[in-house]
Amino acid sequence: MIRILAVGALKAAWAREACADYQRRCRRWNPVEVVEVDDRDPSREGRALLAARGALPLVVCDRRGEDWDTPELARWLARRGSVAFALGGPEGHGEEILAAADACWRFGRITLPHELARVILLEQIYRALSIDRGHPYHR
Repeated sequence: MIRILAVGALKAAWAREACADYQRRCRRWNPVEVVEVDDRDPSREGRALLAARGALPLVVCDRRGEDWDTPELARWLARRGSVAFALGGPEGHGEEILAAADACWRFGRITLPHELARVILLEQIYRALSIDRGHPYHR
């Protein structure tokens, strides 16, 4: 099980469609569940994200994280099987969720809008799963 913990709902149709497509693609290898929490402030968002995490290992997606390439993500997922990824709101993540993270990953040094970050995360999860399964998508 892969759980994406996201602050805020997707508003744009293109983002909802792209996310649904990648969730469908992932389903053949590992179900992906998305849990959305209200966009409030980093501290309240962090508590809500941690509550939705359950007992899963947590990867916080944050600008302060490490740069992983896709093969590194594939290895990380293969070692754990089940994981939760946290995507923060406009103010980023609070210290509480960063302290609880098993890993902190960033999508490079760029800033992305929330909707695009979720699409990129799902695409990278699909790509990592395809690498692990020897599927040609990643080529």
